[in-house]
Amino acid sequence: MQINEIMSKNVEYLNKSKSVKEAAQLMQKSDCGSIPVEENDKLIGMITDRDLALRILAEGKSADTPISECINGSIKYCFDDQSVEEVASQMSELKIRRMPVMNRDKKLVGIVSLGDLATSQSARDKTAEVYKNIAR
Repeated sequence: MQINEIMSKNVEYLNKSKSVKEAAQLMQKSDCGSIPVEENDKLIGMITDRDLALRILAEGKSADTPISECINGSIKYCFDDQSVEEVASQMSELKIRRMPVMNRDKKLVGIVSLGDLATSQSARDKTAEVYKNIAR
């Protein structure tokens, strides 16, 4: 089974110039903990609820701070034609809960989460492994 069969396809993303307040509001509206960040239609990073807590709130920065100041620029992604098992292994190795999904033209086409993996029969064992690795 390929990851494009279980990923979330309606991905919300923000431009790096948007404020952290807008990022938090979009996370709340979308009921998610991370948002892909783009510049000129190119994925440049992710912003997570943890980034907001540690890099904005804990440092006393303004809600108007641009997300470019706190994004995680280390982009880890998978391709939409990769197998579910392969992506689950990648997520386990990287200890991440969510991963952007790109097509082979490097266009963002979705996002896969541990919840998506948990619903896939072929990735159930791997999902438990991912949770275990993240908890360490």
